[in-house]
Amino acid sequence: MIENQSDNIDIKESDVSNQEKASEENSSVKDQKIENDELSSKDNEEISTEELKNTISINDARLEQLEKEHETLKNQYVRISADFDNFRKRQSRDQDDLKIQIVSKSLTAILPIVDNFERARQQLKPESEEAQALHRSYQGLYKQLVEVLKQQGVAPMRVVGQQFDPNLHEAVLKEPSEEFIEDLIVEELQRGYHLDGKVLRHALVKVSMGPGKQNSQEEVEKDTVEIDIDSGENTSEDV
Repeated sequence: MIENQSDNIDIKESDVSNQEKASEENSSVKDQKIENDELSSKDNEEISTEELKNTISINDARLEQLEKEHETLKNQYVRISADFDNFRKRQSRDQDDLKIQIVSKSLTAILPIVDNFERARQQLKPESEEAQALHRSYQGLYKQLVEVLKQQGVAPMRVVGQQFDPNLHEAVLKEPSEEFIEDLIVEELQRGYHLDGKVLRHALVKVSMGPGKQNSQEEVEKDTVEIDIDSGENTSEDV
């Protein structure tokens, strides 16, 4: 009886020991599992961090690329815009030049008619009443023509007494003159005209060459005599 009780006690102790072992094993398994979970979580966190870094790096590179593309496109737009603006200005300038050329060509063709009116006005001297009426009609037509030219921006040059300028005048004749200095315009042979400040037709003029050779030689001799007289006066004073 006592032995049976002893056996039972041993069995209970054995069961308790087994339970404790089982409990310890379960606890060990749980700890291992927890540790594995922690390690796995840590690895996942490290992987996520690495992926996030890679994603950020890729996005930064992509952003930098987009910024470069944007800068390139912006420069292209600015260049194209500037080229177009220059083209537009050049076209406008070319159109203006072409318009001026056409107008100048047309007006230049009319100027000989104005010259003929000028010559006729100088030559005609109406005496009879009929001739005077005709002359008045002619003067009216001439004034209308001059007014039309004025409205188009045409203005005559005033050249007599002016210094010769090859940009405005064309010297057809040159002659000695005791009255005018050299390169001074003494006569207008054909009137010149401006168109809006630019030369429409150069004036044909006669230009002074200054004093003639004979007059110039007399001036030289006169100067020589005056120098000799002055020299003589100085010598007598020294004596």
